[in-house]
Formats: sequence, C-alpha cells, structure tokens
Amino acid sequence: MDSFSTVIRTASHEQHVEAETSTFMSDLLGGRLGVDAYARYTEQLWFVYEALESGTGRLASDPVAGPFVQPELLRLPSLERDLAHLRGPGWRSKASALPATRAYADRIRACAADWPSGWVAHHYTRYLGDLSGGQIIRDKAERTWGFARKGDGVRFYVFDQITNPAAFKRGYRELLDAVPADDLEKQRIVAECKRAFALNTAVFRALGEEFPLSA
Repeated sequence: MDSFSTVIRTASHEQHVEAETSTFMSDLLGGRLGVDAYARYTEQLWFVYEALESGTGRLASDPVAGPFVQPELLRLPSLERDLAHLRGPGWRSKASALPATRAYADRIRACAADWPSGWVAHHYTRYLGDLSGGQIIRDKAERTWGFARKGDGVRFYVFDQITNPAAFKRGYRELLDAVPADDLEKQRIVAECKRAFALNTAVFRALGEEFPLSA
C-alpha cells in the first residue's frame, strides 16, 4: 500500500503540472515578461504566505498541524525584503491582492482557523513546491533580471536554514505519513491539496490577464 505522502503526490500530479505550465509562468520564466510582472507575482505571494504563516503560533500546539510548524520554512521576512527591493520601501501601502489571490488567502485562513488538516494540505503544496521548483524560478530570475545570486529580489527562494533540501523533504514526507488522521480525513486532505493547486492556478490565470503578451 502506498504511503500517504505518495498518495498526495500522485493525486495532485495533474494540478501540479497545470500550475507549473500556466501561460503566465511560461512567459515569466521564458524571459518574455518584464520585471514588473515578477514583482506583481511576488506581491501576490506575500498575501498567500501572510495567510499561511499568521496562524502558525496558534497551530504550533495542534496535534496534526504542530509538527509542520517549522521556523526554517517561514517566508514572510524574505518576501518583505524582496518587495522592498522590487517596489521600494513603501511597497506595503501600494500592494494589492488580485481577487483570485484573496480567495486563495481566505481559504488558507479558514483552514488555519477551523481545520488544521486542511492547513497542512496548503502548507505541503506551498513549501515543498518552493524547495523544488522554486529553485528553477530563482535561477531564471537571477539571469533574466540580474538579481544578485541568492540576494534581494530572490530571497523568497533561498532557504538559508535548510542545508540539505533532499533530506528535509524526506523528513517532511515522513511527517505526512505519520499524520494522525483516518482514511476519510486523509481523503479530505488530498482533496484540499487539489483545491490548493486550483487556487494557485487561478492566481496565475489572473496574472496572465494582467500581463498579456502583446500579439
């Protein structure tokens, strides 16, 4: 029988591919969009991670979510440095969430408040993605817009406190496998992972509409 982490990965594979191959991401990583599109994307990430990380203090003692609250993953300080670099020191007063981003952040907040297992689903889809595919984005961003290697502008993708990402991901999957949930609850977690990818893809779609490539 497959482990729970394997079930999650397999079940959400299609949505994962759809998110990764969105038109906006393809255009961004292909160097066809300007740095303003990258900054706008980074700004949307701030709203998502603000929702994801604002509940960690309360969730740290939760039997399901608690083990996943790991300070070395937290991204908000890095995102704020990146945005100050990309948008200037007054970035926060001008930052705005797209409706799709707001829907995504609201769903994360609702899970954090009422359903810790659901929050774990969002935690998994975000941070494991950042540790994997996020490194491709960092490399492309550094080369396309000339950011210093692992410096301001791409700090979101730099996990200073994780020296061995492969080992960390292995440990993370072991935590998933050990989640204290029955089969029905695990099915709900898998469904929430799929929902997380769909919400993320909706943000990419909205960004694609805001930054269409001129024909």
